[in-house]
Amino acid sequence: MEPVFALLHLVMAIINFSKTNGTACTLQGESVYPQLSKDGDIIIGGIFPFHSSWEIKDLSYLVIPPPTKCMSFDFRAIQFSQSLIFAIEEINNSSALLPGVSLGYKIYDTCSSTAVGVQVAMALVNGNEKSVSNEVCTKPAQVQAIIGESYSSVSMAVAMSIGPFSIPLISHGATCECLSDKRKYPSFLRTIPSDYYQSRAIAEMVRHFGWTWVGAIRRDDDYGNSGMAAFTEVAEQLGICLEYSLPFFKTYSQGKVLRIIEQIKSSTSRVIVGFVDTWDLEILLDAFFEHNITGYQWVGTEAWIFDPALATLDKHNILQGAIGLTIPKTEVTGLKEFILDLDQVKSAGSAIFTKYWETLFHCKYKVESDSEDSALCTGQEKLSEMDSTFTDMSMMPYFNNVYKGVYAIAHTLHDLLGCKETCSSKKQPDPLTFLEYLKMVHFKTKDGEEVYFDKNGDPVARYEVINWQTSKEQQHEFVTIGLYDSTFPVYSRLSLNMPSILWAKNTNKVPISVCSESCPQGTRKAVQKGKPVCCFDCIPCAEGEISNNTDSIKCEQCYEDSWSNPQRDECIKKETEYLSYEETMGILLTAVSIIGAFLTLSILVVFYRYKDTPIVKAHNSELSFLLLFSLTLCFLCSLTFIGQPSEWSCMLRHTAFGITFVLCISCVLGKTIVVLMAFRATLPGSNVMKWFGPPQQRLSVLAFTLIQVINCVIWLTISPPFPFKNLKLYKEKIILECNVGSIISFWGVLGYIGLLALFCFVLAFLARKLPDNFNEAKFITFSMLIFCAVWITFIPSYVSSPGKFTVAVEIFAILASSFGLLFCIFLPKCYIIVLKPDKNTKKQLMGKMQNK
Repeated sequence: MEPVFALLHLVMAIINFSKTNGTACTLQGESVYPQLSKDGDIIIGGIFPFHSSWEIKDLSYLVIPPPTKCMSFDFRAIQFSQSLIFAIEEINNSSALLPGVSLGYKIYDTCSSTAVGVQVAMALVNGNEKSVSNEVCTKPAQVQAIIGESYSSVSMAVAMSIGPFSIPLISHGATCECLSDKRKYPSFLRTIPSDYYQSRAIAEMVRHFGWTWVGAIRRDDDYGNSGMAAFTEVAEQLGICLEYSLPFFKTYSQGKVLRIIEQIKSSTSRVIVGFVDTWDLEILLDAFFEHNITGYQWVGTEAWIFDPALATLDKHNILQGAIGLTIPKTEVTGLKEFILDLDQVKSAGSAIFTKYWETLFHCKYKVESDSEDSALCTGQEKLSEMDSTFTDMSMMPYFNNVYKGVYAIAHTLHDLLGCKETCSSKKQPDPLTFLEYLKMVHFKTKDGEEVYFDKNGDPVARYEVINWQTSKEQQHEFVTIGLYDSTFPVYSRLSLNMPSILWAKNTNKVPISVCSESCPQGTRKAVQKGKPVCCFDCIPCAEGEISNNTDSIKCEQCYEDSWSNPQRDECIKKETEYLSYEETMGILLTAVSIIGAFLTLSILVVFYRYKDTPIVKAHNSELSFLLLFSLTLCFLCSLTFIGQPSEWSCMLRHTAFGITFVLCISCVLGKTIVVLMAFRATLPGSNVMKWFGPPQQRLSVLAFTLIQVINCVIWLTISPPFPFKNLKLYKEKIILECNVGSIISFWGVLGYIGLLALFCFVLAFLARKLPDNFNEAKFITFSMLIFCAVWITFIPSYVSSPGKFTVAVEIFAILASSFGLLFCIFLPKCYIIVLKPDKNTKKQLMGKMQNK
């Protein structure tokens, strides 16, 4: 209705203007007059909501609408007016500020209506003269600046209307962030912080308490919608989700209110953020109680959280435990006494003060027919008879905002008028010049508070965080539990005293309001399909990944040398695995290697002791000793494969293995050739042994071994073996192993050993049917058969064995082939030497030959 009402006024004004002489200056529309006024050299305007509503009429659009009838008198606006008057009187009585210049005021009632607000603002700018004049309408504004209005919507309409005239509007209560836009509202300033910071402070506070799933009710106007939009933007950045955001206005029908109630009842969030004002909650409280909407944790803005009148109306403790932001407590010396001075109220003689008196004392100066139950006012009422709500000065921060606005105007005038001992001029400054100087004003009040405006016309944002609590006497108390200061670094702006908070339902436990419980360490959040980001499932981290914070959105991959613990909340160093001397397998292989070396040395001792016996001489004692020595080295070289790999052990194990085995096979090959040559030498006329005597045997062993030594030297020069951390074989542990370096050299060394072994096997196989006293070839054949079988089996086992078992397979092959050679070649001889000495004679050996 209000926009239609304003539009109709505009249309009628255009019609009237079209009927007048184009050169005449005449007032358009109905005159409006101030509720309070006082003459002065320079006039300051004031617009306050003396009434909280207006009568809604059914307009026919056939005649000019009647003047707006205001309803629901609000005594707080009188206190705002008294604050303005107090400041002006104090300035007029000051010799230091604007000496010789008197300030006057004109204070209007906006009736909380944007249309009325624009109308009275125009009256302040243009005046109320009804006379028709032939002079042009362009003239100085009636006021230097305007203090007000209390609400954002009205302030927006007024600021937009007077902005083109550069008349400043200084609001003490309009907090909408939108008013900081200087392109739309170039002449608007305020002494109360913008909702830009309040929205952020509330969002940070909600996040501090761990509430990520909240509901919201907003006033369906510029204040509520803009404030909630800013809160929503910051909340999303902080990981907070709105389950619902419901608009409400005091003119909503019962059906709309019921839909709001149903939405709240069906929700799962337990926290409600209220971007509303006192009047909205006055309407909603009864509806909430009727539908049992209790026990919710309320978070509020400065528009209602610090209102004692609302606390008194909350008889059912719907808002118990509410937390919110308010302007910091302050004192203005003398202002409280001025506001509560009843003699000053009685002497004012204004109709608006009469209403004020009647509201304070619930009486009537003149009893009307419809109010016969009201008591008559005597004019002698005392403060002790007043309701404590009216004497409560909790709204002093807002009174101080009015006070600071008036002083900002005075200090600007003082500078512009060149005031020292007296002011050089009493003429009202040019509005545009005055506005520019006002934006730059910087002063301290008599109580030491610093006042200035930023580039958007806003003051520094400081808030107190308060908590609604109930005293032992069942009285509402507003307890300060923290502070918010926008001048501090981002992460230290909000400070709270958690132990002093009393939550909803009178508990000391922080309420829980989440869509999904927090994901513990070791899990990550996975958003549920089709739901807000605050609704999620907790998915355990995969192997090798961790999350060491609650509510992690992703799991972090551990470094290559680390692995996740079973709880997936910590990366621990991977277990390193290698064949060590401490474990069972390492101990067994070490023991077998030492036993093998000991047996070999024992046989060597036996052979050395019986070196002059026929069986030792007959089987080439020199090569036998060399073979036993090389077998000892073969057994001992397996020990280099056990233990943690290092640079020297990796190079030693492969080269020692390659060289000792070639030495061993070379000796066996020499013995095989000797057997063949010896058989040929026993034939009549054969002189073959001179071609393969002891020098040639030593030379052949040296030559075969030297080739392997050269191979190993080339291997160590080009790409030697090196210690290597195998991170790919197992995810949860590191295999310490020796990388062979050059694959070609590694298989070349093994291939050379295999080639010699194969050659030896072939020769031994060809000599297997020689006479008994040359039957060593049979044992060599069998030993080489075992040797070749072991190493042929070794290749696939080596390739397929994981981790330390690869090394174990290699050691097993070394030991098995070494034992095969030792037992097959030397065990039969030791048997004869030690247990059958009667057969260890030349006659016995020759007898066998003859028998053959």
